[in-house]
Amino acid sequence: MSDPKSGTCTENIINVRRADHLRTMLFQDTETIELFLDQFLTGVIITDPEGIVVFMNKPYGRFLELDPKAQVGRHVTEVVENTRMHIVGRTGRPEINETQVIRGQSIVVQRLPIIKNGRVIAVFGIVMFQCVGDLQKLAAQLKSLESKVKVYEKELRSLRSTRYTVDSIVGESKTLEYLKQLVFRAAAHNLTVLITGESGCGKELYAQAIHNAGAVRLGPFVRVNASAIPADLLESEMFGYEKGAFTGAKPGGKLGKFHMAHHGTIFFDEIGDLPERMQPKLLRVLEEKEFEPVGGTTPVKSDFRLIAATNRDLDEMVKDNRFRSDLYYRLNVFHLHIPPLRERPDDILPQARHFLTEIAEEWSICAPVLTPETEKILLNYPWPGNSRELKHVIQRTVATLDGAVIRPQDLPLNLFKMTDTLRPVKPAPLKKILNDAEAEAIRAALKAASNNKVQASKILGIHRTMLYRRMKQLGMDCSAPPEGSNAAI
Repeated sequence: MSDPKSGTCTENIINVRRADHLRTMLFQDTETIELFLDQFLTGVIITDPEGIVVFMNKPYGRFLELDPKAQVGRHVTEVVENTRMHIVGRTGRPEINETQVIRGQSIVVQRLPIIKNGRVIAVFGIVMFQCVGDLQKLAAQLKSLESKVKVYEKELRSLRSTRYTVDSIVGESKTLEYLKQLVFRAAAHNLTVLITGESGCGKELYAQAIHNAGAVRLGPFVRVNASAIPADLLESEMFGYEKGAFTGAKPGGKLGKFHMAHHGTIFFDEIGDLPERMQPKLLRVLEEKEFEPVGGTTPVKSDFRLIAATNRDLDEMVKDNRFRSDLYYRLNVFHLHIPPLRERPDDILPQARHFLTEIAEEWSICAPVLTPETEKILLNYPWPGNSRELKHVIQRTVATLDGAVIRPQDLPLNLFKMTDTLRPVKPAPLKKILNDAEAEAIRAALKAASNNKVQASKILGIHRTMLYRRMKQLGMDCSAPPEGSNAAI
């Protein structure tokens, strides 16, 4: 039997011999070498170690407006101005991508010593760019391409319905820094994430930040809001449906959210409002990563990453048998809890300034600034609506602002109520309740204005004389500072 390897070895030997024959034929023929070098689109020149020109290709001759053959035998300094070919021949050191001025143009060249048996036998010079502008143009093109890639990635994220990244999480508290670390850790793995926190604290912002920091950032980000979709339509929205699955169905059927989230993220908001009959179906999809569309018989596989969010206490719901414990444990693999804004006072002012900048860019105006008194009011307010309420307050304030400075009187009146919760109203005549509420509002305005009656009247939106009149009618001391104020009597 013949060894199959011997055939391969024989073929290799034949190929090597052919290559040697062709190399000998080509490189012993000077005309063939010159033909090769003339094919370069840029200039080529070869000298001996002393700088005597041995060869110049035609493109270089055209650039210098010289006859290439007539330069052979001349010293390179007589042919090319500012050349260093003879210096490279003497030193044996290559000069890569150096700038050389020829005929008033800055060109980029390379000068390479050809070394054999430890000594320089020739110097090879080549013009990389006939003008530094060409190099600058190439650099600009590369920079432009890089910018376009970033733009396309940004546009793709926009098309995928995401616009928040980790940089969108604004604040200076240690709690927020820790939350950002958790975002990166969650993004590094394909685990199911459960985000909890009060309404308005930015749960979707964190979900998008996790998505955009992970490996599937260029994949789809699909939202499902369990509380916004009627219970009888939720299954078809989640899993889709086949043609003719039910009356009123689209003729061609419809893809479900889980199908659309293939190779991406599905964000399941308000997971605590998921109907009980849908909970075991969601559990199966999470376990198997497959589902059947409504009216279908063939399972559909989808490789997705689930991020769930809720403002409900799922632990209590599990105890009350309103949420399946097995689904809860399947969701609560990586837990990220966002504390309310009132527990992160160091984040209030950075977020307020961020919203001011954001609104200014959107409305093409100069970003207003906050006075110290205004900042104090923002810090003292409990923000039951969290970051969402703060953003809406900033939007409303800027929309009605005259000037570029936000003073206390520019803020909504409800921000001057310092109590976290409403006190229970005791049975009393309506007039007394209204008078007490009015007195409290006046005291809050005076405290915010450091007992300056003119400033307080502007906050309340009434004339100063009306303020004095109402204070007298309500039995308030017009000369004393409000309770809790640091103003002098």
